[in-house]
Amino acid sequence: MSTEMPSQGSDQDSDYEQSDQDDDLLCYYNNDVNDLEIDKPKSDDTEQFDYELLTVEDVERLLNEEVEYICSAVHISPALSKMLLQEHGWQKENLLKKHTENPARLLVDSNIMPSVKFQDLGANSLVCAVCTLRYSRDRIESLTCGHGFCKECWDRYFQVQIQQGVTTGIQCMASDCNVLVPENVLCDILSQPDIRDRYMRLTFMDHVKTHPELRFCPGPNCPVIVRAAQPLAKKVECSKCKTSFCFRCGIEYHAPTDCSTIKRWLTKCADDSETANYISAHTKDCPRCHVCIEKNGGCNHMQCSRCKHDFCWMCLGDWKTHGSEYYECSRYKENPNIANESAHAQAREALKKYLFYFERFFHFCFSQWENHAKSLKLEEQTLNTIKSRIQEKVMNNSGTWIDWQYLLDAASLLKKCRYTLQYTYPYAYYMEKGARKQLFEYQQAQLEAEVENLSWKIERAEITDRGDLENQMDVAEKRRLTLLKDFLEI
Repeated sequence: MSTEMPSQGSDQDSDYEQSDQDDDLLCYYNNDVNDLEIDKPKSDDTEQFDYELLTVEDVERLLNEEVEYICSAVHISPALSKMLLQEHGWQKENLLKKHTENPARLLVDSNIMPSVKFQDLGANSLVCAVCTLRYSRDRIESLTCGHGFCKECWDRYFQVQIQQGVTTGIQCMASDCNVLVPENVLCDILSQPDIRDRYMRLTFMDHVKTHPELRFCPGPNCPVIVRAAQPLAKKVECSKCKTSFCFRCGIEYHAPTDCSTIKRWLTKCADDSETANYISAHTKDCPRCHVCIEKNGGCNHMQCSRCKHDFCWMCLGDWKTHGSEYYECSRYKENPNIANESAHAQAREALKKYLFYFERFFHFCFSQWENHAKSLKLEEQTLNTIKSRIQEKVMNNSGTWIDWQYLLDAASLLKKCRYTLQYTYPYAYYMEKGARKQLFEYQQAQLEAEVENLSWKIERAEITDRGDLENQMDVAEKRRLTLLKDFLEI
């Protein structure tokens, strides 16, 4: 639970006052678990997401089929079809619609044809504008724009571009010409097989990244590509490398916070991390005896090893009366008169608000900043403790592994709920004040309270009735799903 450290001698006030409006909110959204949709169908699960995991060969076959479809519909070469699809985000129907309306304009807008073609004088030999040497016509290569350069200069140009990571965006060498180089022209001219192979790999990556139904698994060295019918901000779990991520943005799954908001939050945390880490230390003082406490468990219910005082880690309030004040514990109380204060005071208030949410996000975080290794270590320790406990009971003939499986299920659910709680704080930080934010903070507090109860019961599972623990698991999960259903924006 806690570890004594040298006293720092600080105190914190944890008393809060609840408004009449909050009382109305609690009456509307009462604390009875019967208000939860316990037996809702699977189709109502806001986190449900249909997707498939593909190999590189599967995706290559899929892309080739789409290229062939455009070839047949528009009657152009595969290389140009691939360019059209790439330029239009692989939106086949939208592409065909534009082709029907104005084929010439489509090619110009896609940088396949120039708006004004270069005038070729038809000479038997031409001077390359790059190396200024004269070559016969068969050693000059030109694109649809008509700008001709020797194949040796094209080759060197292509190699430099590919080495710099440019592939599908390689343009004509002529100044102010944005005509793109087709794949077949580039591969015919490239003299280095290894550069050609690099070009094909990078081109394939560009195709996948611009395809709305495809996304690379972000796991280290994982070759899996995920395909989904719609680019929704839903959770994907790779069965090969066990990485989970958001399909829309590719970063860690962050429900209920949307993709743009979590990117703003992570950028802000990265910019302000030194300040936040300096102010938000990993230790706090006991509010009664002021001995410094180091948190080494997942539960917010702390007990001072010196004076045995029970308090909340987040707000330092007395745990005995904490149940009725949990709503205030997770809600930030803004100064109503801050607009009339000085610029310095407003800046301090803004930092105070940020640290409030940062600390709570940081507390639940399993994969960001310094807390990553510590949180994973604590999770592993909890799991190993449960496994050892089960092994001991099995060896003493107190049931089988199947009988005690519910303990592992409870630990897994606890991790899932804490993960969701982690991302409720960036969501709340950017919410506008009003009834919707008050409802969100209330549901957030209810979920946090049930998670703490679950964590407390798991740590003491030897004296906890199985039915009581499973009931607590059910309540915690329903709280989590209710919050996501009401606030998850897809």
